[in-house]
Amino acid sequence: MYDATPFDDADYAMRNWSAPEPGRIGIGSDAHKRLFCHMLLETHNPYKPAVIDWPRLEPDALRRVTSLPIWDIAVQTEGRASIRVKTFADTVTDPLLRQALDMDGGEEARHKVVLSRLVEAYGIPLTPEPEYLPPKDPEWAWLVTGYSECIDSFFAFGLFEVARRSGYFPPELVETFEPVMQEEGRHILFFVNWAAWYRKNLPWWRKPLFFFKVLAVWAFLVWERIGIAKGIDAEGHIQDANFTMTGSGAVGLELKPKELIELCLAENERRMAGYDQRLLRPETVPRLARLAKRFLFA
Repeated sequence: MYDATPFDDADYAMRNWSAPEPGRIGIGSDAHKRLFCHMLLETHNPYKPAVIDWPRLEPDALRRVTSLPIWDIAVQTEGRASIRVKTFADTVTDPLLRQALDMDGGEEARHKVVLSRLVEAYGIPLTPEPEYLPPKDPEWAWLVTGYSECIDSFFAFGLFEVARRSGYFPPELVETFEPVMQEEGRHILFFVNWAAWYRKNLPWWRKPLFFFKVLAVWAFLVWERIGIAKGIDAEGHIQDANFTMTGSGAVGLELKPKELIELCLAENERRMAGYDQRLLRPETVPRLARLAKRFLFA
């Protein structure tokens, strides 16, 4: 039987962090900014994709992994995310916030490298990648990336756990890919705290504009996911990935919708539990999931 390797120091530090600064921290304060920036910077796991030892998979496991219809979208999503975060970071003058955003963008780029190495290791063919161009509106692109990750990560946490429990992903592959999943949790934790801090510090006359911009982002993401559910966007191409929402049956364990939502909620809470409790947690998607659960009978 496979015996999971204990977490090393870097892995433990990535999942468990509290700021030494004591006391209550007001949302929008300099202390709040230090809190969410240092959380991201100090929980960075310095693993290198180039030296990841991808485990040899048995034929059945290899077939299951290579047959998942997610790899093209996954690689392209991380490619877009990295350029969007980097472009927004270039507009930021605050040294600490800029450092944290650079870290975020670098980790997104590293996710793309990890996925590229995975598909190379297991011989998964990919369609040619598009050119990743800097967005014309950096703030819009950053908001789209952040809120999109809030949606996708919530479901990814649950489905990754489904794949682990069902044995769809062998334990060795689960352990190898686990740091990427936890990094996504750190990213959305950073993003929701940045959004609250940023909104609080806007001049009063800009706050309504930002509010409607966020609403427009959510409307865009809903529309985008409707297109993805149909397998196509307005131009006939797959858009940014909601590849996590393919259903539990796709990864080897049939769960009823209510059971899947409950698992996603539990995994989301588990992955956020180790960080300073004064940090805001992502709430919109979990709140909508709890609301949806009320209307599901089984």
